Amino acid sequence: MNDRKLRKERIGLVSSNSMDKSIVVSVERRVKHPVYGKFVKSTSKFVAHDEKNICNVGDLVSIMETRPISKRKCWRLVKVLEKVK
Repeated sequence: MNDRKLRKERIGLVSSNSMDKSIVVSVERRVKHPVYGKFVKSTSKFVAHDEKNICNVGDLVSIMETRPISKRKCWRLVKVLEKVK
């Protein structure tokens, strides 16, 4: 049987691909302010593993949590949802 736990998945935009086999993905989410109730945009950056160096800046990608690959890299690229024009 497959006893793997559920892994987190995120969808975001590639903000940097200057590293070899690595990309930086910016994930934006809307959070409700606890006091005022206004929705505020919050951005998180994740360093993900891109084995084939196929991503460019501006691509919409899906990433998945994985084992630690390096000090800051514990996400991997699942697929490119939309290429930049």
